[in-house]
Formats: sequence, C-alpha cells, structure tokens
Amino acid sequence: MRRVLVTGASRGIGRAVATAFAEKGDRVAVHYVSDADAADRTRRHLPGSGHTTVAGDLGDPEATQQVAEAAIRALGGIDVLINNAAVATSAATRHAVAEVDYSQWRRTWQQMIDVNLLGAVHLTYAVAQHLIDRGATGSIVNIGSRGAFRGEPEFPAYASTKAALHAFGQSMAVALAPHGIAVTSVAPGFISTERQEAKLASDAGDGVRAQSPFGRVGTPDEVAAAVLYLASPEAAWASGTVLDLNGASYLRT
Repeated sequence: MRRVLVTGASRGIGRAVATAFAEKGDRVAVHYVSDADAADRTRRHLPGSGHTTVAGDLGDPEATQQVAEAAIRALGGIDVLINNAAVATSAATRHAVAEVDYSQWRRTWQQMIDVNLLGAVHLTYAVAQHLIDRGATGSIVNIGSRGAFRGEPEFPAYASTKAALHAFGQSMAVALAPHGIAVTSVAPGFISTERQEAKLASDAGDGVRAQSPFGRVGTPDEVAAAVLYLASPEAAWASGTVLDLNGASYLRT
C-alpha cells in the first residue's frame, strides 16, 4: 500500500488517476483548490479506505507547502506525487498575442507560471525532502501536454509552462535518482474530460477527433493507466521519460 498525493483531483484526469491508484489498494490524498464538494465526491467514490482531501492554492508557495504537510499528516506519509493541477486552456485563459491587451497578457502568463510550473516545482521540493528525510524511495509523475512540443498559439503560456514542467522533471530525475526517487512526465493530447464535453459536442468536435488517425480523442482512464505504470517500482528505469499520449496526433523527433 502506497500513499499518493494527486493534485487537481476533484474531476477529470486527476479523478481518474486517483481512482486508478485506489483500485490498486493505495491510499490517496485528493487535492483541490476551491470545489470541496467535487473533491469529496471523488474521495467517496474511491475504492478502499483511508483516503482524504486536502485544499490549497498551488499558485501560493506557502499554501503549497501546507498541502504537502496536510497530505503527509493525513496519510502518514507520501510515497507518490502526481503533479496534475493546472490552469487549463479555456475561453477565459485564451491570450493570443494579437488579441489581448498587455494587462491580460501579463496576468495570464503569471497565473499559469505560478500554478502550472511553480506549484509543481514547490510541491516536488516538499515531497522530495520528505522522502529523503525518511530514506525512502518514491515516484513523482508530472502531467504535461502535447502543446509543449507542437505549440499553442492561442495559449502560449500554457504550452511554455508545460514545456518547462517537462524540463524540470528531467532535471529532478537526475537529481533524485541517487535517493531512489524516479521522476517522469506524460504529455497528453486532447482528453475527453468534463471541461471538454461542450467542445466535443459542438461543430468543432469532428475536427478535434480528426487530429488523431484513430479518429477519436483520449480518455482520462488512458492517462491514468500510463501514470499508474510510470509510478510503479517496475518503471524506475524509465525515470526522466516524457511519454507522449496523443494517439499519434503529433509525432516529435
């Protein structure tokens, strides 16, 4: 039985990841920012017992440290960290360079840097220190994005922070390997989360599905299956990997 902290786990990919670990008999801390009801629904539907919820704005470094401390107290320690929480692409966060004013441009970039990158950076530090102090091995998996490689012209801050998250994960893979801690990342393409239901049901849906030669988009469960493997002891030799999960919709060389 491992103790797992999954950030942004109240819905979507985070909920699927939390469920996958719980189904393996692990105990999970479900992190959320503000929607306590959604986080509690995730917790209640997890198989097994001993799960908990932890709240905190990962854009705030002090709150981030408190999230780690709360999860450690509630679970009795952390063995696996999944850095999933992020400010996502949406109409509200669209910031195409030719379309927004300087104020909105700066605000969106800062928000995405604070959460998507620095939130994961600071939480990784806290969990890594906890593992090192215990003399324990562990795993950290970052949820990145296909956009880090192909570019996101309407959401450049999103693509940039995800690319930085991949690079940070590889740096940590080297730094933490002597302590027996593996660090990997996954780079999903378009995933059919609740947030994307309206787009997939609209006229734009066929175009999104056509991005992949499979003629569909990915599912949260497919991301969760990859995360579960990368966090396993058997995948320790994959440390430093950035795994593409985009249905051949973007092939990088």
